[in-house]
Amino acid sequence: MHLLINLILALILDSAGFVMYVYFFSIGYGLSVAGLAAAMLFMFRGSLLPAHVIMCLLLIVYGLRLAGYLLVRELKNANYKKLLKAESKSNVPVGVKFCIWIACALLFLGQTSPVLFRMEAGKGFDIFSVIGIVLMATGILLEIGADWQKNEAKKKDAHMFVSTGLYSFVRCPNYLGELLLWTGVFISGLNVYHTALEWAVALLGYIGIIYVMFSGARRLEIRQDKNYGHMPAYQNYVKTTPILLPFVPIYSVKKHTWLVA
Repeated sequence: MHLLINLILALILDSAGFVMYVYFFSIGYGLSVAGLAAAMLFMFRGSLLPAHVIMCLLLIVYGLRLAGYLLVRELKNANYKKLLKAESKSNVPVGVKFCIWIACALLFLGQTSPVLFRMEAGKGFDIFSVIGIVLMATGILLEIGADWQKNEAKKKDAHMFVSTGLYSFVRCPNYLGELLLWTGVFISGLNVYHTALEWAVALLGYIGIIYVMFSGARRLEIRQDKNYGHMPAYQNYVKTTPILLPFVPIYSVKKHTWLVA
């Protein structure tokens, strides 16, 4: 029943994508994660444990920050707004939009499900939840730091790629933060997945977001190659800085067309 309630809520919150196609994956995504976490706090308000509250609050902070950051950037940055319109694919058939809407809601449900399963099991702090919370918090802080460093760098030179700070370790540190966050969520549920359905739902969310992040890194790489590929400094940067995972020598994913999303 809780899964069904959360699925319906995710569908409602992610319907922002019918306003603009990209909102399915951006503002609607952030609102869905925050809304699902808030709903879980409400549904289990009579049996909440500290670990439940911390994990839900982290998801609320993550979701609201993401949605707010994207909305502010769209309103204040004319170039970003043009990019959104260019990528919004307004000619996507209504039927396809409905399929994407449902797929996104299922993905968000799967991503947040480990927290739901822990709350249903009535389990609080243990080694899995502690590791999960640490990774979740680290991922959120990494995303905040990456966005702040990029904004500061762009203030100095809006036409230059960013390669300092966190960007000197990986070219997509905000996506790395996202992976850490959801890895933490998935790990937090390793000792509370009791049925094949629970494993399937949690794995759907975790594998799905990994795919989405690598797909996003591919799109970003193609766009940056177009904007900065003529610069020798950029060519050296991409040859020496991993695209997504630090210390893992994966420098490019643009040739992997199966990552199209």
